[in-house]
This record gives sequence, C-alpha cells and structure tokens, in this order.
Amino acid sequence: MANKGKLRITWVKSAIGYKKDQKATIAALGFRKNGQVIEREDSPQIRGMVFKVRHLVQVEEVKG
Repeated sequence: MANKGKLRITWVKSAIGYKKDQKATIAALGFRKNGQVIEREDSPQIRGMVFKVRHLVQVEEVKG
C-alpha cells in the first residue's frame, strides 16, 4: 500500500551506455533532462522503477 507520501527523485547520472530498459524506465518516470527533479506519489510501482535505476537517481522521501 502507498505510504501517503511522495518521493523526490533526482536524475544524477546519464543513462548513456546502459541497457534500453533502464533508459525506458528513466523516461517512464517522467525525466527529460539529466539533473531534473520530479516528485511522484509513493507506491510499490514507483519504488520498483526507482530500484531498477537506483544507480542513476537519488531519492528523498517527502512527507505530505
């Protein structure tokens, strides 16, 4: 179940040189440019996507 919070996700490393599915996951999260910060509702689906590209992103939990 969702934790009623949000995740602040920052894309910190380029996806160049990584597999296509990891590039697709970055795009599916909503990133367009390296260095971009997005906020997404905390859910198991988003957590799974973040786990797949954990070496490319930085994650913070945001209450509220």
